[in-house]
Amino acid sequence: MLASDSAAARSLPPAVPGALPMRAGRVGRRGPDRRTAFADFLAFVSGGLSPDRDPRELRIRFEDGLRRLLSVRSVSVMDVAPAPPPTPSPHICTLELPGGYEDDHPVIHIVGDPRTPPDEWDLQMMHTVRYIAAFVLAVERRRGVSRGRTDGTMALVGSSALVKGLRERIARVASSDFTVLIEGESGTGKELVARQIHELSRRTRGAFVAVNCAAIVETLLEAELFGIEERTATGVRGRRGKFEAADGGTLFLDEVSDLSMSAQAKLLRAIQDLAVERVGGHGMRRIDTRIVAATNRTLSELVQDGRFRADLYYRLNGVEIHVPPLRDRREDIPELARYFLDRHRAVRRLKLSPPAVDALIAYDWPGNVRELERVMERAIVLADGAEIRLEDLPPSIAGSYGDALLPSIVSNESMRTWGSRYARLVLERHGNNKRKACRALGISYHTLRAYLRHRPTDTQIEKNAVGR
Repeated sequence: MLASDSAAARSLPPAVPGALPMRAGRVGRRGPDRRTAFADFLAFVSGGLSPDRDPRELRIRFEDGLRRLLSVRSVSVMDVAPAPPPTPSPHICTLELPGGYEDDHPVIHIVGDPRTPPDEWDLQMMHTVRYIAAFVLAVERRRGVSRGRTDGTMALVGSSALVKGLRERIARVASSDFTVLIEGESGTGKELVARQIHELSRRTRGAFVAVNCAAIVETLLEAELFGIEERTATGVRGRRGKFEAADGGTLFLDEVSDLSMSAQAKLLRAIQDLAVERVGGHGMRRIDTRIVAATNRTLSELVQDGRFRADLYYRLNGVEIHVPPLRDRREDIPELARYFLDRHRAVRRLKLSPPAVDALIAYDWPGNVRELERVMERAIVLADGAEIRLEDLPPSIAGSYGDALLPSIVSNESMRTWGSRYARLVLERHGNNKRKACRALGISYHTLRAYLRHRPTDTQIEKNAVGR
């Protein structure tokens, strides 16, 4: 798990000023050398306890110091454990932090070199530093800092397999400086993913600069992205562009697919050279900026249609992340809805009724997470009681769900009658193939036959009529 290539380890730039110098590879290191290295690690981490420092620096120092102590590729203290890889990987280690946590289960996630497994000292050190990581997390939370939420944006909420896989991919991508392309429908949270990558990377102390490419006027593109020199034109003040503002940090180019062909050519040159020339300037300025681009359209299809430059596409598509739509992870909808309600608990404390939860899950959410957030805000304002009921939801959500149930409610049907009717619908959908219907319903063949034989009795019909 641990890297033995000391030259590669030394090439990693420090994450914070005064970072630990990279020691020699672990192969051949003696016990006293390791004890000294551990003492240096503790001294380095303690430098982040000063009250006049950025409250995030303690975690940065811990992760950077431990990465150098063990000579691994990346170390991350995470609020939620990433999804495990499909096959066991001895170079990836995830350990739970000690302590009682009610809402989450923080871990320390270590990614080493697959060529070199850890030795006994390495494993012992990993289990020991769990306690230091728990202390770092406790101090950070006491200071009011939460990973990925330092700017007031929402967290990456969800417990589905898709979200866990997304967190794992974000953690892996964040350990490098490669260009990232994020694809996903509008409202899925692409900017949130970009911010998570920035927060988990070594550039977390740098700026995160977001640019909406669809909103930039074509004639102002160069000035916005690359800056403009003083007195280029009458009344024009010199200023930095977005590339320079993100120097040492991350530049997020949202909706990059909306750029014109000429704008794409200008962007390609800047990304390729990592240098910009201000409007009215006479020299290139070198920049150290990580590029993260996002689009709600598939760039490969736009390239085939001739609406996006192939060379820019291949420059942006170094590492690709797909953000799934909300309809593909319906099990996360109740958790997301409660998260939005909790964010506004200072306005009103509300909970969701079971029928409202069912209606939210049944809806397809064309606007994805953004639409769900607006629906929860609407319910907070309009709900009469302390519980969000089905009628408190918009007609587009409650209507289709209510229409499906209303006939059974009006008829006062029994559960068995409802089940029989549903079983017939599923059977018809599967071409009257009973075995396929059984698999879809998750019931046995004999149970399906019992549902199909069921008919409302005259007595039940009379009771329903009296009830009405």
